[in-house]
This record gives sequence, structure tokens and C-alpha cells, in this order.
Amino acid sequence: MTLPDPLAQQILRIAKLAGDEIMGIYEKDFDIYEKQDTSPLTEADLAAHNCIVKELKELSDLPILSEESADIDWEERQTWQQYWLVDPLDGTKEFIKKNGEFTVNIALIDNGKPTMGVVYAPARKEAYVGIVGKGAWIENTAGTKSIEARQHQNGEVWKVVGSRSHQSPEIKNLLDQLDDETELVAMGSSLKLCLVASGEAHLYPRLGPTSEWDTGAAHAVALAAGASVTVLDPDNPLDPDAEALTYNQKSSVLNPFFLVSA
Repeated sequence: MTLPDPLAQQILRIAKLAGDEIMGIYEKDFDIYEKQDTSPLTEADLAAHNCIVKELKELSDLPILSEESADIDWEERQTWQQYWLVDPLDGTKEFIKKNGEFTVNIALIDNGKPTMGVVYAPARKEAYVGIVGKGAWIENTAGTKSIEARQHQNGEVWKVVGSRSHQSPEIKNLLDQLDDETELVAMGSSLKLCLVASGEAHLYPRLGPTSEWDTGAAHAVALAAGASVTVLDPDNPLDPDAEALTYNQKSSVLNPFFLVSA
């Protein structure tokens, strides 16, 4: 099975090229720098960023917002209708730990909504692709197959994507509102959203800081698979009327808290 959309095929190709750059550094010792916000920045971030930007510029004239070129003024960004949203290496801490749970994220944003996304995990040789209105797929060593989010059924254990460490009071409050037993599913980077998209989990509540490039690609995969990504109010975490998470609608690129649900 091949992807039904030529543009998605091209974006997956670019993500894999960036993944090759990352793995060339992952398999040896690498330098770690410090960003202004003190998060680790590796050679791999920069190599993947340069690869993706070069390839995207050859593919289209759309502007590009990448984590590694995030200093574009809001005055310019607010004029964008369509643009590429890129995290060349999501899960830098996972990369440094060498646990394989890191990804290349490339999303197409149209009027504040993700319409296409590719999430590629090079160490796992696994890719998630979503085209809103057409479907979502997973590609790995077993081939390519379609995926869809799976709603919770009464009496079934709630599978909730969460941290490996202690849960916050806000997360505990959400879990207490669920009517059946819960099981936490741990995962790194944007793969957390993909677990809901692929039906391996029912919910992913995010009550910690993220930026738009962290979520855009996997958000598109989730939407394409039939899931929802909505703004999460800690006081009303299961609000059925919660607003959809949007992009490039404000000067800050920080996301509000959000909930991914099947």
C-alpha cells in the first residue's frame, strides 16, 4: 500500500532524509549546546532543520516556521494563510537518553488548522501520516496500513497517555472523572498524540508546556484518524464544548493545555 497523496509522499521523503541526518549523529557521540530557554540543542536538531528547510523550499514557496528558526516576527506570521510548521527533532531529551522515542514533525497549516502531517520516528523506522479528509496511515517495517482512533467502550479500561513519573493533581482530577479503570500508557515526543490516532490509547491530556511545532504534525494525524484535539480547562477537563486547538492565531507560539480524545 502506498500513500494516496503525492504531496504527502514528498513530505514523508523529506522527513526520512532528516531522519537519516539525525541517525548519523545518534549513533555516535554528539555535542549538546544550550538554547536560550536552557533546553538541550544537539547537532542533530540543526542538521535536520537545514535538511528540511532546503527540501521544502525546493518543493513549494510557502513560508516555513521551524523550532530552529522561530524568531520570525508576529507582524509577518499573521499574514500567513498557509505555511509549513516544523520540529526537526521533537523529543531532544529522548534523543539524548537514546531511547528512540523522538520524531521529525512536518505539518501543513491552513488558516490556523493542520491539514496534513508527517511524524517520523527514525530510530523506530516508523512514520505516521495524516491528511485531513482523506485518512491516516502508519508505515513501518511491516508495510503501510490505515489507522483510526478508537472510542472508549463502557466497561473497557481507559488507556490514557501520561508521564512515566508522578501525575499532577490536574491529571488525577481528570482520571477520577472517568467511569472505568484507567491504565497509563507512557511514550515520548509527538508519538503521544499518535497513540490516540492509532487506537492504542483513548486520551492524551497535556497539562504542561508545548509549542505549536511540537504538536502540529501529530495533530493533523489525529484529526485525519478521527480524533479531536481541544483546549483543556483543568477545572472542566472533559468539557464536550471545548474549543479546537489552533495555530498561528497569536503572537506567542506556546500552546494552551490540550486534550487529544478519540
